[in-house]
Amino acid sequence: MEKGLEREYRISRGTIWKRGLIIGLSVIIILLLIASSVAVYILQRSLPDIKGEKVVTGISGPVSVHRDQAGVPHLEAANLKDLYFAQGYVTAQDRLFQMDLSRRLASGRLSEVVGKATVDRDRFFRTLGLRRAAESSLDAYSSEARNVLDWYAAGVNAFISEATKKNTLPPEFILLGYKPEKWNPVDSLAIAKYMAFDLGGHWNGQAFRQYLLQKFPEEKALELFPADPENGGEVLSAIKQNPVDIEKSLADAVVPPPFNGSNNWVVSGQKTESGLPLLANDPHLGLGTPSIWYETHLKNRDLNVSGVIFAGIPGIIVGHNEKIAWGVTNVGPDVQDLYIEKRNPTDPSLFLYEGEWEKAEVIKETIKVKDEADIDHEVMITRHGPIISEYAHYNQEETALALKWTALEPSTELEAVIRMNHAENWPEFKEALTYFHTPAQNFVFASVNGDIAYRANGLIPIRKKGDSMVPVPGWTDEYEWEGFIPWHELPTVVNPDKGFIATANNKIIGDEYPYHITHTWAQPYRYERIDQRLSRAREFSADDMKDLQMDQYNLQAEEMIPLLLKRLAREDFNKVENDAFALLARWNYEDSKDQGAPLIFHFWMAEISNVLFKGQINSKMMNLFDGRGQVVDELIRKDSRGEPSIWIHEAGGLNEVATEAFRRAVKECSALQGDNVNDWRWGKYHSLLLEHPLGSVKPFNLLFNPKLAEVGGSRVTVMAAGWNNKTGKVNHGAAWRTVVDMAVPTESHNVVGPGQSGHVLSNWYDDQIDDWVEGGYHTTSLKKEDYQTSDELILVPGE
Repeated sequence: MEKGLEREYRISRGTIWKRGLIIGLSVIIILLLIASSVAVYILQRSLPDIKGEKVVTGISGPVSVHRDQAGVPHLEAANLKDLYFAQGYVTAQDRLFQMDLSRRLASGRLSEVVGKATVDRDRFFRTLGLRRAAESSLDAYSSEARNVLDWYAAGVNAFISEATKKNTLPPEFILLGYKPEKWNPVDSLAIAKYMAFDLGGHWNGQAFRQYLLQKFPEEKALELFPADPENGGEVLSAIKQNPVDIEKSLADAVVPPPFNGSNNWVVSGQKTESGLPLLANDPHLGLGTPSIWYETHLKNRDLNVSGVIFAGIPGIIVGHNEKIAWGVTNVGPDVQDLYIEKRNPTDPSLFLYEGEWEKAEVIKETIKVKDEADIDHEVMITRHGPIISEYAHYNQEETALALKWTALEPSTELEAVIRMNHAENWPEFKEALTYFHTPAQNFVFASVNGDIAYRANGLIPIRKKGDSMVPVPGWTDEYEWEGFIPWHELPTVVNPDKGFIATANNKIIGDEYPYHITHTWAQPYRYERIDQRLSRAREFSADDMKDLQMDQYNLQAEEMIPLLLKRLAREDFNKVENDAFALLARWNYEDSKDQGAPLIFHFWMAEISNVLFKGQINSKMMNLFDGRGQVVDELIRKDSRGEPSIWIHEAGGLNEVATEAFRRAVKECSALQGDNVNDWRWGKYHSLLLEHPLGSVKPFNLLFNPKLAEVGGSRVTVMAAGWNNKTGKVNHGAAWRTVVDMAVPTESHNVVGPGQSGHVLSNWYDDQIDDWVEGGYHTTSLKKEDYQTSDELILVPGE
């Protein structure tokens, strides 16, 4: 009987335990469902209103906002004040969190909301002084442009005020636990200055070459220079006699991605089906969610312009109106110089110049850090610019590096944008460019009257001595700037006989050009492929331009594979290595996502660099190696021509370098995708990840990051797709592509990856990913009858 009672007791306990477990799990599930429902409710509440009427304070009349099938807002207003106000308001609806992060990044204020992880980045940008440059630029603008900045800021602030009061701010603000401050016109200019930084100016290459000269014998160091430095004896001697610890000072400096560039071209009517020009542009910048570009159409009685702009800035920087179209790529000139400054041994704020000690400007700032104590930060500015070699520490050395840069001076790019938007022909557009100073850009132009044109436009310094190859003495006036290339002598082409103009960050001048621009041009392969295809005798259509933007033919592989395959010592190759060799030997040089050969080739080229430099050059210093791809290509070419290379010789010769790198590359491929070479695919490794700023933090990645997508192309193909070497994730390329046929100037064909909206629940958050990967485009129209079929939001004036 006792045993029976005990058994019943155990059964009862087990039943109670199971029942309790079920109840507990049910409660957890219910709580999770409630929490998820609340989260969805909060997310849905923060979606922007896209139809109906909305009363806003700050406009004088109604403004119509139609978002088309791609989420592009078409704004119509009776006057410019209301139009730019609406642009600020609508952009904030879709991109407020991105706008806020952008101004914080440029101003060195990320740590206030992110925490200590971004302190060094904030120190760098506080030292650089992009916001100081933006503030000084404001006074250089005309009253017209100042009004545009004010009207745009008022629109942004109207949305911030509304969303704050209604608790409908974008969800990222809730997750990070802060609210956005009011928008200021300087915020817009600071973002513009950051874009100038992102498009570079080669200071990091100068620092890297100083590092080489201090670490290696001069002859060996010079092999990694793009050219022999002008006044080499003098500057090299100055560097050796006045060393700076580059590894300690600049190893963690913020350096723009090395592949920031673009493609653009314009084809005259003599080579098109319609008899009028075609223009194509795909600027290459960092890829992410949301896109760096925001597409907009602005219309009133004096203006009808469409295209893209960086979220946070008014106007349209690249696009078209009813008369003209234009596109840009980066010139990439030497607009940054590092100066070696000699410091007074008893007063660290004094620096030697022409035999006298000059007082540097000292700026004391406070960096606020989320959940941490404030950090005092000191910036020292010499006559040449801020001391950047001490941005991360305050060990004031006897010598330091100051940065002189065109973008740190007042500039008026928005003035140019406003005038470009209104221009109707080449003379008017060219005149607008006089206000565009930095970053220097390759503008291509087309008009309905049949003109095509090109101009490399911006401030490009003329130096007394030197060619921006290495840091130069700052204690003498011998290396000062003497002004800029005269405006009327900047490279310009109008209606060329060959019927087209193309640029891809390539060398844009001949050796006869009288002024220095740079020695560090992009690898030539994208430009050469564009030139190759546009040179064909045929009549081109807009579809041909789209097809060319998606071209994945690899001219680097076409050049390098024949040079390198014959160098391989295959006697000891195993089966996988021989199969990989055979795959490369029969490759058609297309960087297709479905082929295995691109995987081998790109790993091989990366490993050649590793064989040559790893173990000799600090890995962090490699981040400063400006133009590494061009340098490695040239070392291979020279050795193939029988010209000796110290780096290749010390690595055992080109045969040994090519073989060792090949075997390493094959081993990597096998580790990733198995030993069957026929199963290898470029796209399996090379996949598009348009990461959100919060997407690197789990589990936010599940909410904010769009789907992965396999993609073809590479860094050297027209269809540009740069990637993270550690993960293979594509993070750089054409966030926006556009094609305009001047036979139909009221239309453009575009793609914005991943989509227009920055709100995760929006239908336009990531709806263009497949188009970006596969070459699809949406049509944006300037004609009312095309876009007024969509829902309409009407902004009406309040009190």
